[in-house]
Amino acid sequence: MTDPGLACCTPLSGTAMSAEQAEQVAPLLKALADPVRLRLVSLIASSATGEACVCDLNDAFDLTQATISHHLKVLHSAGLLDRDKRGVWVYYAVRPAALAAVANLFQAPALMPS
Repeated sequence: MTDPGLACCTPLSGTAMSAEQAEQVAPLLKALADPVRLRLVSLIASSATGEACVCDLNDAFDLTQATISHHLKVLHSAGLLDRDKRGVWVYYAVRPAALAAVANLFQAPALMPS
């Protein structure tokens, strides 16, 4: 027999993500769920200038330039990248606020090392 005064689980603490926040972050996570797109964001974020062109990214992948451009378009549409057209090339840069929104998901107190 169980004691009705005892909780079966640890009570939830802290503040959960709101429905609005989940709606904003879900497209970012969906775009990042592809390994190629995740690598693209990593390469662009770690570049010396903070930006990269498709021509700079081609050598890192065994994919066509058109495929890389498609992935970059998905990342831009999701709000993860800014783009700047210069002549025939388009340069991409990571949007810091978008990456911060994703990073903040993993800053919950329960996940932080003591």
